[in-house]
Amino acid sequence: MNRIDRRFAALKAAGRAGLIPFVTAGDPAPEHAVALMHALVESGADLIELGVPFSDPMADGPVIQHASERAIAKGVGLADVLGWVAQFRQRDTATPVVLMGYLNPVEIRGYERFAAEAVAAGVDGVLLVDCPLEEAAVLAPLRGAGLRQILLAAPTTAPERLAQLCQAAEGFLYYVSFAGITGAARLSTTDIAARVADVRAHANAPVAVGFGVRDAESAKAIAGFADAVVIGSALVERLAGAMSEADIAQRVQAFLPPIRAALDAR
Repeated sequence: MNRIDRRFAALKAAGRAGLIPFVTAGDPAPEHAVALMHALVESGADLIELGVPFSDPMADGPVIQHASERAIAKGVGLADVLGWVAQFRQRDTATPVVLMGYLNPVEIRGYERFAAEAVAAGVDGVLLVDCPLEEAAVLAPLRGAGLRQILLAAPTTAPERLAQLCQAAEGFLYYVSFAGITGAARLSTTDIAARVADVRAHANAPVAVGFGVRDAESAKAIAGFADAVVIGSALVERLAGAMSEADIAQRVQAFLPPIRAALDAR
């Protein structure tokens, strides 16, 4: 069991839904990236999803695209992200960290090298949006090193493919709440509750739901039928423009604890 497995086991034992905030690494201020990660945990995060800035995303909406653009403009790359995780681990050895991004930076770095460096830094899993199940063999070095490959499923996923994803799921299965990009305001919990319940019944890993979760109310509704809730664009939007460590911490503390409280009150 790695940190992801242990954390979900603890959440299940406690009867709690997990809270997984997403932030783009290096945004809004690279020099405070590690402080931001600690602020997320102190404000109720169970896992951290750390976005690796990328110039040509296919799933991210405008808010996260702009966050990546800002980070890239400040010179943030994969080596920086791994370095920040390593610094985060100096104080926090328990909170799981998943890198979310795209295959190209990993391929350029080399799968074996990336796997070794990610594990050494303290990364627990990777979610590579443009690496479908059919191409997953290239990630064998990552899984061999102990990294969990987080897979994506969606309402448009065909039943046969969904069964394959459920069988292959590890760490957690990320269920996209609707067909679209991150941050879109199209979340309808009644439309996906039954589907997620069915996925949970067949998946070999817990199921986290994301895309369109914006506040405590929507997070609480999702937590009624999912193992965890992912919230990204609304948080990234809230953080945009914060430049001091104190300002970043204050914005996180104003945004995340009400969501954590809503999940725990369900």
